[in-house]
Amino acid sequence: MVDVSHKAPTLRTAVARGYVQMNQETFGLIKQDRIKKGNVLSVAQIAGIQGAKSCPQLVPLCHPISLTKVSVSLELLDDAPLGHRVEIESQARCKGETGVEMEALCAVSAAALTIFDMCKAVSKEMRIGGICVKEKSGGKSGDWCSSKVE
Repeated sequence: MVDVSHKAPTLRTAVARGYVQMNQETFGLIKQDRIKKGNVLSVAQIAGIQGAKSCPQLVPLCHPISLTKVSVSLELLDDAPLGHRVEIESQARCKGETGVEMEALCAVSAAALTIFDMCKAVSKEMRIGGICVKEKSGGKSGDWCSSKVE
């Protein structure tokens, strides 16, 4: 890991997004809360929060940081060009010497993997995609927002 002890603690925030595409049947079962393993959106939300908290165990050179906030929101969407999908957005926040982009990305990834796991008995034809940092604030490099639209 790099040494961040010379950096002043600042408020840092990162937002990440991603999605899980699926067929109409799987989408409908999630929407009707009829997946056998349970409520997909609730479990994925908790998994995402846990994923952010577990980031240093998953990413070897990631600093363990004291998160002050993690939120994960999931939305069922059915529109072109991506079709049936669950959109995932996470926000991670801390007051520290290093950023929280990795924690936000881990949150989205864990939520997406949980959706796949809970729905694979219905169909394995799901696609996890679009995982990226959309914005960050704080730290030496300041604020940043992705100019790419998906």
